[in-house]
Amino acid sequence: MENTLTAKASIQIQKPVHEVFEAIVQPEGMSKYFIEHSTGPLAMGKTVTWKFPEFEDTFPVTAKHIELDRYISFDWSGGVEGMLVEIHLQSLADGSTVVRIVEGSMNPDEEGIKQAIGQSEGWANFLACLKASLEYGINLRKGAFDFMRPE
Repeated sequence: MENTLTAKASIQIQKPVHEVFEAIVQPEGMSKYFIEHSTGPLAMGKTVTWKFPEFEDTFPVTAKHIELDRYISFDWSGGVEGMLVEIHLQSLADGSTVVRIVEGSMNPDEEGIKQAIGQSEGWANFLACLKASLEYGINLRKGAFDFMRPE
């Protein structure tokens, strides 16, 4: 088996697993912390389009496998072989949820290392924004990436 790199991030959110799940698959939830809008909810085998507020481009996202309140996977790579985002949800006894994200796989070269680091940073940001939105009603992403907009 060839060595490959993956991006990883995880966080614990003080909300029930179903609320976290819905905030990830439903456009109404995601638009509060991650995207500007989506053409629809993530549903197995369906492709939706995500629009981010700081970019003009839109991004096709194909849901691969979804298990209610447990697992979400999707491809947003534009057809790059082997690139899959997997989101694992774990409900804890105290009513909170652990969210673990793995995206892979990247080549073990300089470009792959940069991509894995960048994607890990991005998913850590996604999780912090998700937590802030669900626990405190705050959109951390608003204005955070305006510096990236083309002039």
